[in-house]
Amino acid sequence: MSFLPDELWRRILDIGIESSGFNYKDLCCVSISCRRLRRLSSEDLLWNHLLSADYPQPHPSSFNSSKSLYKLRFERDKERRIAAHRRVVLRKESQIAEHSRRLRDIQTRIAQETATATQTAQDLSNLLRARQAFVALNVWQPEVVRIRQKQMVEQSAVPAECRIHALEMELKLCKQQIAGLELFYKDEKRRLDTAKEELASMKYHPIREHKTMSKGDNEHVKRKKLKIGNSCEDNIFPAFFA
Repeated sequence: MSFLPDELWRRILDIGIESSGFNYKDLCCVSISCRRLRRLSSEDLLWNHLLSADYPQPHPSSFNSSKSLYKLRFERDKERRIAAHRRVVLRKESQIAEHSRRLRDIQTRIAQETATATQTAQDLSNLLRARQAFVALNVWQPEVVRIRQKQMVEQSAVPAECRIHALEMELKLCKQQIAGLELFYKDEKRRLDTAKEELASMKYHPIREHKTMSKGDNEHVKRKKLKIGNSCEDNIFPAFFA
């Protein structure tokens, strides 16, 4: 490498950028390899090509260095992408909150329908016993039992058969409502789990969110990976734009 002239290296870097094979990350890696390539990778000709390729909009003439202008455009674009990502995360969190609210509403409705079904089943059971008591009036019973049965029958102003049919239909409807709500709950729970997985994927960071399998020896490995990752971020990119 040391025997190649600067003109050849400039041409190599220029061809890489013009062919869209080189980007700012590649120049970052090249610039930290040696002093010579750092000096060559900082020339305005390369940055003009990168500026035209990555940010084709008109550029202000107040900047003397194309590298400084690229840094400014890069930071603005990074802030815009971070803001866009934050909006997406907020929308997903709002979606999760809405799914959770719907699940609570469904649970409340299931509890209400269950209570209604329980009460209807109790009323139906009482009415069936009243009908049995009406039939039992024609059978010999002790006087005390016959008086109690007669009172149970007389309490019903509506014919027993009509009330039984109405309660049976109401109980059947409650069971259908509960079955439908349970299916709706499962679907909504699946949507909630999917939204949570998508949110976790959005927030995942290979370094910051790294989780070790144990709290013992793997803690040292975690700190080592964090140190390596942070050193790469702290050294490469600031050195690239220095």
